[in-house]
Amino acid sequence: MSEIIVQKFGGTSVGSVERIDAVADIIKNASQSNKIVVVVSAMAGETNKLVNLAKNFSENPNKREFDALVATGETISSALLAMALHSKGLKAKSYSASQISMRTTDSFSKARILDVDAKKILEVLEEDTIPIITGFQGITETGDVTTLGRGGSDTTAVAIAAQVKAKRCDIYTDVDGIFTTDPKIVPNAKKLDSITMEEMLELAGQGAKVIQTRAVEFANKYNVPVRVLSSFNNGNGTLISLKEDTMENALVSGIASQKNQVKFTLHGVGDIPGTAFKILGPISDADVEVDVIVQNVSVDGKTDFTFTVSSEDQETVNSVIEDIKEDVEYRDLIVNSDIAKVSLVGVGMRSQAGVASRAFKALSEKDVNIQIICTSEIKITMVIDESLVDKAVQVLHEEFELDK
Repeated sequence: MSEIIVQKFGGTSVGSVERIDAVADIIKNASQSNKIVVVVSAMAGETNKLVNLAKNFSENPNKREFDALVATGETISSALLAMALHSKGLKAKSYSASQISMRTTDSFSKARILDVDAKKILEVLEEDTIPIITGFQGITETGDVTTLGRGGSDTTAVAIAAQVKAKRCDIYTDVDGIFTTDPKIVPNAKKLDSITMEEMLELAGQGAKVIQTRAVEFANKYNVPVRVLSSFNNGNGTLISLKEDTMENALVSGIASQKNQVKFTLHGVGDIPGTAFKILGPISDADVEVDVIVQNVSVDGKTDFTFTVSSEDQETVNSVIEDIKEDVEYRDLIVNSDIAKVSLVGVGMRSQAGVASRAFKALSEKDVNIQIICTSEIKITMVIDESLVDKAVQVLHEEFELDK
């Protein structure tokens, strides 16, 4: 059997009948030298339409029924794409996630993949048929339809690639690849030919929207090379590689930014063992991902405990903090929803000093105040005022000469 390549097409790539026809040509060309498995998103705008329909009845519709509704978008695009391939003389069949046993947890709208039936997919390939599989969705042990969250089709594609031991997973989008930062913020941002899996994981986690974070986690865990490229323009895109190929890696490879963040500060918390768990444990149980966490130095047995979450989780976190009042004593709760994150990422930081000081100096000279700093081996994240985020990205992009 020829090597398998998984191709995933996003919403803009299949956003119209004309686009679906163009995607069918891409698949046809690729199928001449490899076995192809296809994963599709809903047509651009379709999921939003379904969400709005649901909200006619409630701002917070029943989660089971909500997932059953929004999952239909991918069913439409997979069937249409199969028809387009038929018109070009290729054998293709559309499959829902349930038909290939894409089993997930029962966390509706935030489900996580547990298993995929690779045997079914491989059987279809053996029949010289191209399987067109719905992304973004799965099925629980009890048969309920679930969805994986925004960008979940990326994760579907990488999970399938891992299970069928594909040579590579190609993620087709409406951009030419992965850039040093968002070209909408910095027009002269440079397209990267390659980036390490580790760097991509940090960039995706800090707001780079070109690929879902969990998809990169899957790729890293199961050693699946991933390529991000355009379905609109010819080109090789950007390879997310499993190893560092260059002798001297760039000091900074990219800059990610993320708005729609909320900062919670519990002021005057008792500095005693177990306090952090009493705060973050219930928040985690509510299926909320916490990002930046800072605890200040204790003064007279009291400290400030600060963390950030996505804006969509603000109400949930407010509710949790209200519930834990009896277990966690604090003087004040300070909530700031006018913040954003800017992150510098590069494996070159491991071996070269001075990145942080250069970044802080460049921002200070442009009057960008930093509220929180969080670092790892290859990442520096700064929490700043939301109104300054584009300015900060532009300043840092110029400082580290990422356009060259």
